[in-house]
Amino acid sequence: MIYQQDGLLPWQTVAQNVALGLRHVKSGATRTRQVRELLRLIRLEAFEHHYPHQLSGGMRQLVELARALAGDSDILLMDEPFSSLDYLTRLRMREELARILAERPRTVVLVTHDIEEAAQLADRVIVLSECPGQIRYQLNIPAPRPRNPTQPDVVRAMHLILTKLNIEHDAGEYADAR
Repeated sequence: MIYQQDGLLPWQTVAQNVALGLRHVKSGATRTRQVRELLRLIRLEAFEHHYPHQLSGGMRQLVELARALAGDSDILLMDEPFSSLDYLTRLRMREELARILAERPRTVVLVTHDIEEAAQLADRVIVLSECPGQIRYQLNIPAPRPRNPTQPDVVRAMHLILTKLNIEHDAGEYADAR
């Protein structure tokens, strides 16, 4: 699981934090090799001896991702993992997540309030109502990844979601109003 606020242990190095996800690996040599492979995957090999306070927010989230991927689980739960990052870093993190999941596929359940993020990353978007939370709308997005935020399928999905939330009007309504 990856949370909004990173859960890295501040007294542990990047490599040690990633190794926490490999507690199930008994061999020290195998664990070390897998940590190095995960650091290569997230492109942070040069930071293995750094501590979390020495990393940017995006780098910390990548370390969180590596630690989560280290486990045996087929499912990755992500609770607004990029919400505390600036917009450009969020865009880069989405690209990194898509790249990493292409290399290490698994099912991802992503909770987000960011409609663009959902449309760019998800194969299936489930929009929930306010309290009590009920399924308000479901949308399948069959477009291949990686996806660009301005790609027509992503823009179309965003428009549909916003329309279903009554935040944006249907394009047909604009044509009728003219």
